Amino acid sequence: MTSLTRITLDPDNAAARADLADVDNLHKTLMRLVPDDNGPTPRATAGLLFRTEPGPDPILLVQTAHTPDLTALPTNYGTAQTLDLTPLLNSLTPGRTMHYRITAAPTVARSAGTPTRHPVTGKRRGKITHLTGDDAVTWWQRRATAIGLEPVTVSSLPRPFPRARIARSAPYFTLTQFDGYARITDTGLVTHALKNGIGRAKSYGAGLLSLAPA
Repeated sequence: MTSLTRITLDPDNAAARADLADVDNLHKTLMRLVPDDNGPTPRATAGLLFRTEPGPDPILLVQTAHTPDLTALPTNYGTAQTLDLTPLLNSLTPGRTMHYRITAAPTVARSAGTPTRHPVTGKRRGKITHLTGDDAVTWWQRRATAIGLEPVTVSSLPRPFPRARIARSAPYFTLTQFDGYARITDTGLVTHALKNGIGRAKSYGAGLLSLAPA
């Protein structure tokens, strides 16, 4: 079962304010919601994806592969509601038009300069470059097509990457929120993207794809 939890944060709660100001703190807090025995890749194994929603009220969307343990949240952190996404996943059919939203970290590996090696595969790769504006929109259109969506409309909005302490070795990402309508072209690919996320920075509030009937 894939679950989506909507948390309306209490702006007067110190822990909630600290998490909104530092995505590293937020990630640590949300990892409390999932079991500890998730192996070497705990976030991915738990299916943890999250996104802060723009607006006057601080709202957090959290997706997990199982029902989250909301009792693990800090006291008076906020109010939460959990929804089973199985009916939505079962409703996805080719040709259906859906409204989508995703905050993503658009990047491209460019070959200029000295290539580096991927820490896992060992393959040589170019320098990672963050994309914004029209380049970010083009990135999303390509990624959407690759995961079984045909974008009909696209709007983009820069999103913050809040971090209280920036260590020299800590990654930094430029985030963009994409909204619009898209037609489903491949149910299997879309379902995989919904469950596993899209692109980089999934531990930092990026990659959660949301779909709703148009």
